[in-house]
Amino acid sequence: MPPDDRRPVVLVVEDDEALRRALAFNLEVAGYRVRAHEAAEPLLAELDRIEAGCLITDVRLPGMGGLELIRELARRGSRLPVVVVTGFADVPLAVEAMKAGAVDLLEKPLAPGALLAVVERALRACSGILRQQEQVENAAARIATLSSREREVFDGLIRGRLSKQIAGDLGISPRTVEIYRANVMEKLGTRTLAEIVRLGVLLELQGQREP
Repeated sequence: MPPDDRRPVVLVVEDDEALRRALAFNLEVAGYRVRAHEAAEPLLAELDRIEAGCLITDVRLPGMGGLELIRELARRGSRLPVVVVTGFADVPLAVEAMKAGAVDLLEKPLAPGALLAVVERALRACSGILRQQEQVENAAARIATLSSREREVFDGLIRGRLSKQIAGDLGISPRTVEIYRANVMEKLGTRTLAEIVRLGVLLELQGQREP
Protein backbone atom coordinates (compact mmCIF):
# COMPACT_ATOMS: atom_id res chain seq x y z
CA MET A 1 0.00 0.00 0.00
CA PRO A 2 1.48 3.42 -0.93
CA PRO A 3 2.23 6.00 1.80
CA ASP A 4 -0.75 7.92 3.15
CA ASP A 5 0.13 11.13 1.33
CA ARG A 6 -0.04 9.35 -2.04
CA ARG A 7 -3.30 7.46 -1.60
CA PRO A 8 -6.33 8.87 -3.44
CA VAL A 9 -8.75 10.91 -1.34
CA VAL A 10 -12.44 10.06 -1.34
CA LEU A 11 -14.73 12.71 0.12
CA VAL A 12 -18.04 11.52 1.52
CA VAL A 13 -21.05 13.77 2.18
CA GLU A 14 -23.85 11.76 3.79
CA ASP A 15 -26.18 12.80 6.61
CA ASP A 16 -27.09 9.21 7.56
CA GLU A 17 -24.44 8.46 10.19
CA ALA A 18 -24.60 4.68 9.81
CA LEU A 19 -24.22 4.86 6.03
CA ARG A 20 -21.50 7.51 6.31
CA ARG A 21 -19.51 5.31 8.68
CA ALA A 22 -20.01 2.24 6.49
CA LEU A 23 -18.84 4.09 3.38
CA ALA A 24 -15.79 5.46 5.18
CA PHE A 25 -14.88 2.06 6.66
CA ASN A 26 -15.12 0.19 3.36
CA LEU A 27 -13.11 2.84 1.53
CA GLU A 28 -10.39 2.93 4.19
CA VAL A 29 -10.12 -0.87 4.16
CA ALA A 30 -9.67 -0.66 0.38
CA GLY A 31 -6.73 1.70 0.88
CA TYR A 32 -8.25 5.13 0.26
CA ARG A 33 -7.97 8.19 2.43
CA VAL A 34 -11.43 9.37 3.46
CA ARG A 35 -12.82 12.70 4.60
CA ALA A 36 -16.44 12.37 5.67
CA HIS A 37 -18.97 15.14 6.29
CA GLU A 38 -22.64 15.12 7.23
CA ALA A 39 -23.46 18.14 5.07
CA ALA A 40 -22.21 20.00 1.99
CA GLU A 41 -21.25 23.25 3.68
CA PRO A 42 -18.25 21.90 5.68
CA LEU A 43 -16.85 20.34 2.51
CA LEU A 44 -17.11 23.60 0.60
CA ALA A 45 -15.36 25.40 3.46
CA GLU A 46 -12.25 23.27 2.90
CA LEU A 47 -12.49 22.96 -0.88
CA ASP A 48 -9.26 24.87 -1.51
CA ARG A 49 -7.34 22.36 0.62
CA ILE A 50 -8.75 19.22 -1.00
CA GLU A 51 -6.31 17.09 -2.95
CA ALA A 52 -7.21 15.34 -6.19
CA GLY A 53 -9.68 12.52 -5.69
CA CYS A 54 -13.42 12.09 -5.94
CA LEU A 55 -16.58 12.93 -4.03
CA ILE A 56 -19.49 10.70 -3.02
CA THR A 57 -22.61 12.62 -2.00
CA ASP A 58 -26.21 11.77 -1.25
CA VAL A 59 -28.71 13.64 -3.41
CA ARG A 60 -30.78 14.51 -0.33
CA LEU A 61 -28.91 16.42 2.38
CA PRO A 62 -29.77 18.90 5.13
CA GLY A 63 -29.15 22.44 3.96
CA MET A 64 -27.56 22.42 0.52
CA GLY A 65 -28.66 19.31 -1.39
CA GLY A 66 -26.45 17.11 -3.52
CA LEU A 67 -27.63 18.68 -6.78
CA GLU A 68 -26.93 22.18 -5.45
CA LEU A 69 -23.50 21.00 -4.29
CA ILE A 70 -22.61 19.75 -7.76
CA ARG A 71 -23.65 23.06 -9.31
CA GLU A 72 -21.70 25.04 -6.71
CA LEU A 73 -18.59 22.96 -7.35
CA ALA A 74 -18.94 23.69 -11.08
CA ARG A 75 -19.42 27.40 -10.35
CA ARG A 76 -16.17 27.41 -8.39
CA GLY A 77 -14.31 25.67 -11.20
CA SER A 78 -13.80 22.42 -9.31
CA ARG A 79 -12.89 19.39 -11.44
CA LEU A 80 -13.62 16.96 -8.62
CA PRO A 81 -15.57 13.99 -10.08
CA VAL A 82 -18.82 13.47 -8.18
CA VAL A 83 -20.71 10.23 -7.52
CA VAL A 84 -24.29 10.60 -6.26
CA VAL A 85 -25.98 8.16 -3.88
CA THR A 86 -29.64 7.60 -4.68
CA GLY A 87 -32.64 5.62 -3.51
CA PHE A 88 -35.29 4.52 -6.00
CA ALA A 89 -37.56 7.42 -5.09
CA ASP A 90 -34.73 9.84 -5.90
CA VAL A 91 -34.09 8.60 -9.46
CA PRO A 92 -35.39 11.78 -11.21
CA LEU A 93 -33.19 13.88 -8.91
CA ALA A 94 -30.21 11.61 -9.59
CA VAL A 95 -30.78 12.00 -13.33
CA GLU A 96 -30.66 15.78 -12.90
CA ALA A 97 -27.45 15.40 -10.88
CA MET A 98 -25.80 13.51 -13.73
CA LYS A 99 -26.94 16.12 -16.23
CA ALA A 100 -25.41 18.73 -13.93
CA GLY A 101 -22.06 16.97 -14.01
CA ALA A 102 -22.05 13.94 -11.69
CA VAL A 103 -19.99 11.15 -13.25
CA ASP A 104 -21.72 8.14 -11.70
CA LEU A 105 -24.42 6.79 -9.41
CA LEU A 106 -24.59 4.54 -6.35
CA GLU A 107 -27.93 2.96 -5.53
CA LYS A 108 -29.22 2.31 -2.01
CA PRO A 109 -28.89 -0.28 -0.58
CA LEU A 110 -25.34 -0.53 -1.90
CA ALA A 111 -24.72 -3.69 -3.92
CA PRO A 112 -21.64 -5.75 -2.97
CA GLY A 113 -18.61 -4.47 -4.83
CA ALA A 114 -20.50 -1.54 -6.34
CA LEU A 115 -18.87 1.09 -4.13
CA LEU A 116 -15.27 0.31 -5.07
CA ALA A 117 -16.09 -0.16 -8.76
CA VAL A 118 -17.78 3.24 -8.92
CA VAL A 119 -14.94 4.96 -7.04
CA GLU A 120 -12.40 3.45 -9.41
CA ARG A 121 -14.37 4.73 -12.41
CA ALA A 122 -14.60 8.19 -10.87
CA LEU A 123 -10.86 8.34 -10.21
CA ARG A 124 -10.15 7.20 -13.75
CA ALA A 125 -12.43 9.97 -14.99
CA CYS A 126 -10.45 12.41 -12.87
CA SER A 127 -7.18 11.28 -14.43
CA GLY A 128 -8.59 11.60 -17.93
CA ILE A 129 -8.29 7.88 -18.72
CA LEU A 130 -12.02 7.36 -19.00
CA ARG A 131 -13.39 9.56 -21.78
CA GLN A 132 -17.09 10.41 -21.66
CA GLN A 133 -17.44 10.17 -25.44
CA GLU A 134 -16.36 6.54 -25.30
CA GLN A 135 -18.93 5.91 -22.56
CA VAL A 136 -21.65 7.62 -24.60
CA GLU A 137 -20.91 5.57 -27.72
CA ASN A 138 -20.85 2.35 -25.71
CA ALA A 139 -24.15 3.19 -24.02
CA ALA A 140 -25.82 3.99 -27.34
CA ALA A 141 -24.67 0.70 -28.86
CA ARG A 142 -26.03 -1.33 -25.95
CA ILE A 143 -29.37 0.50 -25.80
CA ALA A 144 -29.81 -0.01 -29.56
CA THR A 145 -30.08 -3.77 -28.91
CA LEU A 146 -33.37 -3.33 -26.98
CA SER A 147 -36.71 -4.20 -28.56
CA SER A 148 -39.34 -1.45 -28.79
CA ARG A 149 -41.16 -2.73 -25.68
CA GLU A 150 -37.90 -3.15 -23.75
CA ARG A 151 -37.02 0.43 -24.68
CA GLU A 152 -40.38 1.62 -23.30
CA VAL A 153 -39.68 -0.15 -20.01
CA PHE A 154 -36.13 1.26 -20.01
CA ASP A 155 -37.49 4.79 -20.51
CA GLY A 156 -39.89 4.29 -17.61
CA LEU A 157 -37.11 3.11 -15.33
CA ILE A 158 -34.89 6.11 -16.00
CA ARG A 159 -37.84 8.39 -15.19
CA GLY A 160 -38.07 6.76 -11.77
CA ARG A 161 -41.34 4.96 -12.52
CA LEU A 162 -42.28 1.92 -10.43
CA SER A 163 -43.16 -1.39 -12.13
CA LYS A 164 -46.85 -0.83 -11.37
CA GLN A 165 -46.70 2.64 -12.90
CA ILE A 166 -44.90 1.42 -16.01
CA ALA A 167 -47.45 -1.38 -16.31
CA GLY A 168 -50.27 1.17 -16.19
CA ASP A 169 -48.54 3.37 -18.74
CA LEU A 170 -48.08 0.48 -21.18
CA GLY A 171 -51.28 -1.46 -20.48
CA ILE A 172 -49.47 -4.62 -19.39
CA SER A 173 -49.14 -6.47 -16.08
CA PRO A 174 -46.49 -5.61 -13.46
CA ARG A 175 -45.19 -9.18 -13.82
CA THR A 176 -44.67 -8.62 -17.54
CA VAL A 177 -42.82 -5.39 -16.76
CA GLU A 178 -40.51 -7.32 -14.44
CA ILE A 179 -39.77 -9.80 -17.22
CA TYR A 180 -38.95 -6.97 -19.62
CA ARG A 181 -36.84 -5.30 -16.93
CA ALA A 182 -34.82 -8.50 -16.50
CA ASN A 183 -34.30 -8.65 -20.28
CA VAL A 184 -33.21 -5.01 -20.32
CA MET A 185 -30.66 -5.56 -17.56
CA GLU A 186 -29.27 -8.66 -19.28
CA LYS A 187 -28.90 -6.95 -22.67
CA LEU A 188 -27.35 -3.83 -21.15
CA GLY A 189 -25.05 -5.77 -18.85
CA THR A 190 -26.35 -3.92 -15.80
CA ARG A 191 -27.02 -5.19 -12.28
CA THR A 192 -28.64 -2.20 -10.61
CA LEU A 193 -31.12 0.56 -11.37
CA ALA A 194 -28.31 3.10 -10.95
CA GLU A 195 -26.40 1.53 -13.83
CA ILE A 196 -29.51 1.67 -16.04
CA VAL A 197 -30.06 5.34 -15.19
CA ARG A 198 -26.42 6.11 -15.96
CA LEU A 199 -26.74 4.62 -19.46
CA GLY A 200 -29.93 6.61 -20.06
CA VAL A 201 -28.27 9.87 -19.12
CA LEU A 202 -25.25 9.13 -21.31
CA LEU A 203 -27.58 8.48 -24.25
CA GLU A 204 -29.38 11.77 -23.64
CA LEU A 205 -26.05 13.60 -23.51
CA GLN A 206 -25.24 12.14 -26.93
CA GLY A 207 -28.54 13.49 -28.27
CA GLN A 208 -27.76 16.94 -26.86
CA ARG A 209 -24.42 17.00 -28.69
CA GLU A 210 -25.81 15.93 -32.05
CA PRO A 211 -26.69 18.77 -34.47
